[in-house]
Amino acid sequence: MTLAAFLSIVAIHLAAAASPGPSFVVCLRVAARDGFRAAVALALGFGTGAALWALAALAGLALLFQLVPALFLGLKLVGAAFLIWIAIAMWRHAEEPLEGPDTDTPPMSFAQAYRFGVLTFATNPKTAVFFGAIFAGLVPPGTPLPWLAAIVAAVFVNETLWYILVARLFSTERARRGYARLKSAVDRGFAGLLTLFGLKIALG
Repeated sequence: MTLAAFLSIVAIHLAAAASPGPSFVVCLRVAARDGFRAAVALALGFGTGAALWALAALAGLALLFQLVPALFLGLKLVGAAFLIWIAIAMWRHAEEPLEGPDTDTPPMSFAQAYRFGVLTFATNPKTAVFFGAIFAGLVPPGTPLPWLAAIVAAVFVNETLWYILVARLFSTERARRGYARLKSAVDRGFAGLLTLFGLKIALG
């Protein structure tokens, strides 16, 4: 394992983390609806989920998916169903006003947002395949444990810091006011995107 290979893994993963996907859509909505604190917890959950998939890929899960395609298909369907379930709930509640201090519905707690973040990531097994593809070319057999730990830690930091940045941008008062004005259309748009992402996971 070389420093150049490690930095390549970090750069490739950071580019993948920054690309729009279901996690990005979920983070935008949580940041605008529930505020920065909940979105930070969500980002930590995303980071944890990504690190777990990276660890699983290093342990050979990506190879197991190749050997047992039914396992991969089953996990894909579960992940797709989870995203579509979120989309349905988002669509159903699109007309409801934005929660705030004057309403009876509090924003998500730190723990709730963290669990939601972990679940959102954990239900997408294609993440393990992505890591498996990267690691197959850049992580040689017999790589020492400190390097492996550094890779998993870098995945966690990349994912978490990127979504904290997204959370900061979309949890401002200006963003919150804009979301409140357009909540119905935005939520239904997000619901449509999540449904498409769910179908892409299931059929891809």
